[in-house]
Amino acid sequence: MFEIGDVVVRANKGICEVQDITRMDVTGADPNKLYYVMVPVLDRGAKLFIPTEIGDKSYRYAMSKDEAEDIIRRIPEIEEDWIDSYKHREDNYKEAIKSNNPEQLVGIIKSIYVRKQDRLTKGKKSLAVDDRYFKLAEDLLYSELAFAIGCKKDEIPEMIEEKIAS
Repeated sequence: MFEIGDVVVRANKGICEVQDITRMDVTGADPNKLYYVMVPVLDRGAKLFIPTEIGDKSYRYAMSKDEAEDIIRRIPEIEEDWIDSYKHREDNYKEAIKSNNPEQLVGIIKSIYVRKQDRLTKGKKSLAVDDRYFKLAEDLLYSELAFAIGCKKDEIPEMIEEKIAS
């Protein structure tokens, strides 16, 4: 169970701080059920009420600065995650995004980046599905890395591209 003050992350919610753990005092709510009150770090005016039994399964602790630096350092070692079959590749992208596993996100970013560069050198456009999942993976990973390292999100792509190119 998370504690008040913990910083957690979920793919479709982003980075959140656990502000409180409470019961809901509204009509129709189970008075015995506990909820996390989470505040997205990029939108301090918002509050998310997440049942603790769901939150413990669908959120994870945000990366520490050391973990973020380790991921960046290991980018050249993390394998690309390319699948030739269009349908299977998109399913793989969806699973990686849903998992919000930083290594899987790096694998997607690397494979799409390399594929995109290859297509561009051949005078071809990148594929829309690749562009969409590249953007999603970048947003998730770069936001968390920037938060952990303590820099701006727009500083992360250059670090990542430098590692991919090496």
